[in-house]
This record gives sequence, structure tokens and C-alpha cells, in this order.
Amino acid sequence: MPGLAEALTGPVLEVAPRLLGAVIAHRTDEGTVAVRLTEVEAYAGEQDPGSHAFRGRTRRNAVMFGPPGHVYVYFTYGMHYCMNVVCATDGHASAVLLRAGEVVDGVDLARVRRGSARDRDLARGPARLCSALGIDLAQNGLPLHDSPLSLDLAGEPAPVGQVATGPRVGLRHAADRPWRFWLRDEPTVSVYRPASTRPRRRTV
Repeated sequence: MPGLAEALTGPVLEVAPRLLGAVIAHRTDEGTVAVRLTEVEAYAGEQDPGSHAFRGRTRRNAVMFGPPGHVYVYFTYGMHYCMNVVCATDGHASAVLLRAGEVVDGVDLARVRRGSARDRDLARGPARLCSALGIDLAQNGLPLHDSPLSLDLAGEPAPVGQVATGPRVGLRHAADRPWRFWLRDEPTVSVYRPASTRPRRRTV
């Protein structure tokens, strides 16, 4: 999509709420599933102890360093995939974790992928969102244009009064930063859970 990379090139705390209401879609041989985003989290790379890129570039997190408009997908806890939209400028590792959304196209396929989940739970949480969309490591690094993935930004950012902010979910480092953004009164927004007492990996 012309202009998408430009729209995602900016401070992560500005880009993250801009993604609320955007629709991300994944086209596969099984069909297409599209999700309207209702919850996201911002991660500021080398300046963010909660980020995978806090200690610098590695083979795993290389996609986070740009260019913007690509997706960073990772595998966590030996069972889940999570997807992020890379933003900021090339060479700076900022990304927005896609936490939750509403399936707006391909509901039947999403139901098959998610088993017996209620419709509001099909993409309610980052792992569920990836499952509903059919995302795994094969999509890591793909652009959100000219590929099976696409991102359609909402015509206008969500009004400030409709956007809530709060602490990020499940982090042990910099968890108190109010860098999670969600649309108020949306039933698809995930339930907030602080980090447990057992050691955990960083979320992004």
C-alpha cells in the first residue's frame, strides 16, 4: 500500500494508537482472515527494558531494526506465536505488538483454527490473534503490502476519548509504562494480567 511505510515511520508511542481500528489480513490457500485491531502494545527497542531489542541486534530480532511496515513474528513459551508491526525509522528497533482484535472477515475459517472459541475470543490476545490469522514464523519479516499480509489503516485515528492506556501485560521489566493502548468498551480486548512470580521471557 503506497504510503503505509511512511505512516508507520514515527515514534512508537504515536504509531501504536494509530493502529487501533486498522484491519490486518492474511491471505492463505485456506482463505483470508481479517482482524480489526482493538488492542496493541508499544516497544521502544534499545531504550526499553521490556523489548527483545533492549540488548541490541540478534538473529532473532533483526526484523525489528527495520524497515518499517514489516512484521516481526516470534515463538514464545514453546507453543505460541506473536506478531508485531515494525515502525520508527530504519535502524531503530521499535515495534507494536498486536494484542487483540475483532475478526471482520473469514470468521468461519478463524473458528476452525481456534476450535470452540466464542467469536469475541477468536483474536482476543496476541497468540489467539496469530492463530486466527494463521500466522507463524513463515511470515516473519514479510511486508504489509505486496505479500499475503496487508494492513489497512483506519481513515482517521480513533478519537482520544475512545483510546485507553495502561501497563503492558505480563512483563517483569518496565511493566509500569502505560504503553498498552486499547479501544474502550470493546469486548475483544484481552484481560490484563501482570507478570507472574516465576521467571518469564520478555514479551517483545
